[in-house]
Amino acid sequence: MSPRNQIIGHLDADCFYASAERVRHTGLQHIPLGVLGNQGACVIAKSYEMKAYGVKTGVPIWDAVKLCPHGVYIKRDFHWYEVLSRMMLDYVRTISPKVEYYSIDEFFFDASYLTRQFSGSIYEVARIVQNDILKKTGVPISIGISRSRTLAKLASDYGKPFGCFALLDEDEIARFVEAIDIQEVTGVATRSAIKLSEHGIRTCGDFRRADAKLINKLLTKKGEALWWELHGDAVTPIATQRPMHKAIARGGSIGESTNDPDILQAWLVRNVERLVEAMYWHRYVTNRLSVSLAYKEGRHCSDRCKLPEASNASELILPVAKHLFERCWIRQMRISHMHIIADDLQYLGTHQRSLFVTQSPRLDTLKRLVNDKLGRFKLRSGETLPLVEIYDDDAHQYDICDVYGKSCF
Repeated sequence: MSPRNQIIGHLDADCFYASAERVRHTGLQHIPLGVLGNQGACVIAKSYEMKAYGVKTGVPIWDAVKLCPHGVYIKRDFHWYEVLSRMMLDYVRTISPKVEYYSIDEFFFDASYLTRQFSGSIYEVARIVQNDILKKTGVPISIGISRSRTLAKLASDYGKPFGCFALLDEDEIARFVEAIDIQEVTGVATRSAIKLSEHGIRTCGDFRRADAKLINKLLTKKGEALWWELHGDAVTPIATQRPMHKAIARGGSIGESTNDPDILQAWLVRNVERLVEAMYWHRYVTNRLSVSLAYKEGRHCSDRCKLPEASNASELILPVAKHLFERCWIRQMRISHMHIIADDLQYLGTHQRSLFVTQSPRLDTLKRLVNDKLGRFKLRSGETLPLVEIYDDDAHQYDICDVYGKSCF
């Protein structure tokens, strides 16, 4: 099928985290609902009812309560959200042979198969899919259908909440995108928008009318791909398998900022254990490790080094991470965020083995065997013991990046 004849669907759950909480807490229907990050400090998602009170993503809980004092605030649970996400994914795979698990609440799929499975127009069968998912999972979704991924996503955004929007006619596409801000297009961030605005390109209509060579010069070939996509040419294929990462990172906020060495070492080890777990799942080894620290006082520090050999074993990665941490740590300052990053990745079994340094992941294998039976983190390093509250709180069992298989990150 040529790019001009493809029909691509984009399925996007409406206020997914809030909707997921309403599935298991039915009394929360129609009540302003905010979902909090794992430290409970800020709102990471909100229902439409709460959004109407001016609560935005990232707002601290104390500010959100002032804006919406009668709202309900719940700490997030990515393990539960993954359950519902995979139920949706399994369903979409029954209606199309080509499905991309783009994010925990978004899926791209080949929509040309819909009219083969169901009778009716493309809009009518999209409504059938929408209602089927609502019945099976309890999660309301919106669907956009068009001739490219970019247009399908713009269509689903337009249809929210609980809407379906098909955008197939070329003249209709041109009219629809004309006045849409170019930053509404996934892949055009603030810096790219500034470059474009310097050439009078501020809307999707401006972008379509611009010369493709100019777009390539300003935004490289990725920008030119968006130019073709906005013209209805599906140049970016549906990725049924997640492409290889350029890097994998684990970390983030450590909660209350601190310079306590025991707490900081505990967070370092926790992040390494999660990183090793992720590399095992993806069957990666890394040749290089980085540690990045952010301080409450506003400073940032990072360092990286090449490993003695490509590895995914904590017996090698943890000592290197500790060494890099010591080189970055400003002891008199309080650390607020920490990231451990593995890059220069290779697939396990395809990398060149060293003749002199060989690390066996025996300890990691033992942890995995125990935790597969008893639950995540039931067996973990004793250096994580200072984080009692973290491991006692089920909300900390999963983070969004621990939901594997998505193509977005």
